[in-house]
Amino acid sequence: MTEPADHPFVQAVKPLVDAMGAEMIAPEQAQGDDVVLAWEGQDRVAVRLPHLSDSLDHLLAELQRRHGMPLSDLDRRTKQSVVRVLEARGAFSVRHGVETVAGALGVSRFTVYNYLNRDNATKGAD
Repeated sequence: MTEPADHPFVQAVKPLVDAMGAEMIAPEQAQGDDVVLAWEGQDRVAVRLPHLSDSLDHLLAELQRRHGMPLSDLDRRTKQSVVRVLEARGAFSVRHGVETVAGALGVSRFTVYNYLNRDNATKGAD
């Protein structure tokens, strides 16, 4: 990068970039879909966003870290909670999202759909 990685602005956005599963690169290496971030009129860092399928893998890995165990080892109620979080984050708009999540949770696609339908039915009753 043309600016040092320890620049305060770069350090300030790093947690967000990491949470998205994105990559920080030098502004001069930015390509078409990369987002160049400027501070005080100077390009400081470029952010390379992950592909949607990579984002889902990143979300699943983050949830596994958060729970401290493989998602397939979680109890049913916690798995339902994970499905709600993933739905809110758009995980099921990714092609094969349900299948990927079902595999990570160690349940069938049918079960994931049941969790989603159950949650939507509860919302409709409110």
